[in-house]
Amino acid sequence: MKKRTAKINRQTKETDVAVELNLDGVGKYQIDTGIGFLDHMLTHLSKHGKIDLIVKAKGDLNVDSHHTVEDIAISLGEGLVKAIGDKKGIARYGYSSVPMEDALANVSIDLSGRPSCVYNVQYQTEKIGDFDVECIEEMLRSFSNTGKFNLHINVPYGTNSHHIAEAIFKAMGQSLAAAVKIVGDDIPSTKGTL
Repeated sequence: MKKRTAKINRQTKETDVAVELNLDGVGKYQIDTGIGFLDHMLTHLSKHGKIDLIVKAKGDLNVDSHHTVEDIAISLGEGLVKAIGDKKGIARYGYSSVPMEDALANVSIDLSGRPSCVYNVQYQTEKIGDFDVECIEEMLRSFSNTGKFNLHINVPYGTNSHHIAEAIFKAMGQSLAAAVKIVGDDIPSTKGTL
């Protein structure tokens, strides 16, 4: 089987991002974004998705986290598209429901080639530490747009913002692992292409 890996480098006037991923990994990670909370979330994506992931980023954090978060998400999406290739043999769909103490996150993915992000999440705070929670939705929307997949996130309840976010990233990792899993040898679509 062809290696499903990718290396992406993205440089703008605001950020410098390098991402390496292996969809057939074991969940090893090296994450250094300059944003502690984001590092923590990306480790969960890697570990629970069994995706080997290296992310190195430098951004204009003197402004805020927004540009860095967005450009990491764009790079992850580009990496996913490159690594997954023609999608031959993949399961295509993935779903996971993950509890994290008081919070529950339900995440569904369809690697359809058509980007869409539905995000039904309510946080109790505007920040987790010094991280703006609005950056989470921005990141996931950018990831699904650039990665060209449907991403539906529903959190029916939760009181602790950290637990809510952590449950989302764990569930997203598990959903992505299920969707990229090789289960056959054809394109999983009646159209013959994704």
